[in-house]
Amino acid sequence: MTHASVAGLKTEGAQGAPSDRALFSLCALNFFMADVQAGIGPFLGVFLQRHGWQTGPIGSVMTAGGIVGMLVTIPAGALIDQTTKKHLFVIVAALCTISASLLLLSSQSTLVVTISQLATALAGAGIGPLMAGMTLGIVRQKGFNAQIGRNQAWNHAGNMVGAGLSGWLGWTFGLSAIFFLEVTFGLLAIAAVLLIPEKSIDHQAARGLEDGNSHDAGKAEGIRSFLRHKPLLILAACLCFFHLGNAAMLPLYGMAVVSAGKGNPAMFTAMTVVVAQAVMIGVSLLAMRFVASRGYWIVLLISFAALPLRGVIAGTFIEHWGVWPVQFLDGIGAGLQSVAVPGLVARLLNGTGRVNVGQGVVMTAQGIGASLSPALGGWLAEDLGYSTAFYTLGCFAILSLGLWIFSASVMRSADRAPV
Repeated sequence: MTHASVAGLKTEGAQGAPSDRALFSLCALNFFMADVQAGIGPFLGVFLQRHGWQTGPIGSVMTAGGIVGMLVTIPAGALIDQTTKKHLFVIVAALCTISASLLLLSSQSTLVVTISQLATALAGAGIGPLMAGMTLGIVRQKGFNAQIGRNQAWNHAGNMVGAGLSGWLGWTFGLSAIFFLEVTFGLLAIAAVLLIPEKSIDHQAARGLEDGNSHDAGKAEGIRSFLRHKPLLILAACLCFFHLGNAAMLPLYGMAVVSAGKGNPAMFTAMTVVVAQAVMIGVSLLAMRFVASRGYWIVLLISFAALPLRGVIAGTFIEHWGVWPVQFLDGIGAGLQSVAVPGLVARLLNGTGRVNVGQGVVMTAQGIGASLSPALGGWLAEDLGYSTAFYTLGCFAILSLGLWIFSASVMRSADRAPV
């Protein structure tokens, strides 16, 4: 092999195929960013319960963080479309989550807990568009569906390993040990992103302008055009209703079982995450093949249908063994969406130059539902009991199913759009 060909392999750039180093580092980044994006996630509820918090205030402080994340997601997507400093933004997001964990560990006052959740929300708001944009910039539109499936498999594996370690650390050393694991994952995420070669990311392709150039930003559509993009708005509305019902179920089910004295706080909460994430790994890998053969519409229909059944089971069986069916269904719904949603958005907005703004629009809709869900579920559980809370949350997916089926002709057209 000549010196020139060796150099070409080492410096693959915007015009060449992505290197093995770039792809492996991208997968590693998704693995470690799983914990960074979620913060301490479902462990927050049982941690605050141990420090005297009630379910209502716990849900409210989670909602405060969710609202902030919702407000900044679209601007974050617009910024990611414009910037060529994607590595730096990943580092900033990781540092926000590390700081939030250390703050929460230092004090459980209302002010400190709220600030920590705001920092976690700010980090999480940018991570979704960042991962989608970096992936699109590295593998381009034709390779996006396959790579996003691999990304999500690694991401779910990161969540599963992180939850398993958190459960063991919490059981062995106490819940405080979970925060130090979060810091470790954040530092490893920073190391992983630094291993991705800067030249491997085509920043025009990352925003949906593969044939553009760095001086042709005028090709990008105006942000107001999203208000007229019917398929994107339908997708956003369906996801909003889904997450309104879905987001609170995981932490609420953990609190329900633990408060009934049927599970160790750290170990049971870890189990709820591990079961769902294990299912999501397999579902993510299958989803990219299912999308290729059957299209996005049917994949998302199945994901929406999983939530009502999950709510019925969660409300009926508040038992230690109930984690298996409840979280298995979560793995199906969330696993399918983790691949299909970013893939569909990239397909819908290909050529607009606003792919990551579009990811932000959809994530904002998800954030609206997800931010209201903990408060709704928390207060329902406090006033009417856990079972009523689960049944009510499960009903919101019926709205998603109805709108998705009613809009089938519009949404199925995206499956036939050129790549």
